[in-house]
Amino acid sequence: MKINVLLFLSGWIMTFPVMTGFSQSSGRVDNQVRCNEIKDACRHAWNGYLTYARGYDALKPISKTGKNWYSHSMLMTPVDAYDTFVLLGMKKEARTAKKMILEGLNFNLDQEVQVFEVTIRLLGGLISAYEISGCNRFRDLAVDLGRRLLPAFHSETGMPYRFVNLKTGKTRDPLSNPAEIATCLLEFGKLTGFTGDSIFYRTAKKAAFEVFRRRSDQDLVGTVIDVNSGEWINKESQIGARIDSYYEYLYKAWLLFGDEDCRRAWEIHNRAIKAHLLTRVSSGWYFTRVDMRSGRETAPLYGALDAFYAGILALSGDTVTAAGIQQGNYAMWTKFHIEPEEFNFRTDSITDPAYPLRPENIESCFYLFRMTGNVKYREMGARMIGDILTKCKTDAGFAAVKDVRTMTLTDSMESFFLAETLKYAFLLFAPGENPDLKKFVFNTEAHPLRIVRND
Repeated sequence: MKINVLLFLSGWIMTFPVMTGFSQSSGRVDNQVRCNEIKDACRHAWNGYLTYARGYDALKPISKTGKNWYSHSMLMTPVDAYDTFVLLGMKKEARTAKKMILEGLNFNLDQEVQVFEVTIRLLGGLISAYEISGCNRFRDLAVDLGRRLLPAFHSETGMPYRFVNLKTGKTRDPLSNPAEIATCLLEFGKLTGFTGDSIFYRTAKKAAFEVFRRRSDQDLVGTVIDVNSGEWINKESQIGARIDSYYEYLYKAWLLFGDEDCRRAWEIHNRAIKAHLLTRVSSGWYFTRVDMRSGRETAPLYGALDAFYAGILALSGDTVTAAGIQQGNYAMWTKFHIEPEEFNFRTDSITDPAYPLRPENIESCFYLFRMTGNVKYREMGARMIGDILTKCKTDAGFAAVKDVRTMTLTDSMESFFLAETLKYAFLLFAPGENPDLKKFVFNTEAHPLRIVRND
């Protein structure tokens, strides 16, 4: 399969005059006002980062300090935020982020990194930055990082270890999961296009399909697998943490590259998920957790990460099922005033009360609105982003919620808040079809990638 390098079309950046007063009314609303409220929030978060955490990976918005994931900063916030600034028409912020990345980012570091997080945040962000700007230095950084990640795949099965040292290639932690194993198909496929070297996509696809071929007779996968033995350590199947983006990338690899193997794998899994996990209760539809072999329920738990599936279903054309799930997603949000990380949907009891500023519920509103044009998804999103902007704002940025029952905040603003949460919120209310979903696919960190399939 040949993958060509294509640049973003010009003219898709939108700007609006600055206004205030985020609207949550149920009638006709001024979506231009909403877009500018979100831009103001993005600017507030970025200015807090520049003031208190410049050069670090992320801002701690309560203590007004910076934090790094590892011993050396990898500039996660500037890399994650750059294409958001471009999409939102924030030219000054985009220039600043670009300068920081090109002057300060270096991967020749004797430090281990988590393959999954570095791939979706940094590799995905650099690839998108290259396709937006045409700047070859972004591409070169992406290729350098990709090559440094390849030793992680040197396991007995070809599924990657969770951690790899960027300089030595030393690996550790063979107990991984479908999401961390397979969520590199899009990024590595792009690297094959940039370099003409098939090793990237070939390696990523082999890893993903090593998971797929170990599915149960019910066509379900488990939560934890040993990448050397190929044995499942945790056989519980669900669609949330540690599995979610495995399913997402199978479908999106077909959208992005036209890979029919990935489309077939997605369809097989999706049928099984709807047959064994989809559960209907009075407040809406949720996905439960089951044993991957028998399909019997293990725990009726659902949460913020699970909310993404309504969006991927809508994108795939199944808006009926997506609508039922989004009803449950919205009920989860409104019941607790901000969604919890996890709750029991049969008893309505919270099992994990945190809200780390996640985007998935708003992301599903975005896809459902784009695919149906139904304004109720904008109204759902208005409630969600309104809650975030009013309840999570601090002097320096926006803080994650430690407990949605008490609305106590915690000293964290992950880079995905700029990469995903604010981006999907803005795009939900922005006019037109920019970016065109027939031309672009978002990676799981919401970095837009240009579709290169030839069919």
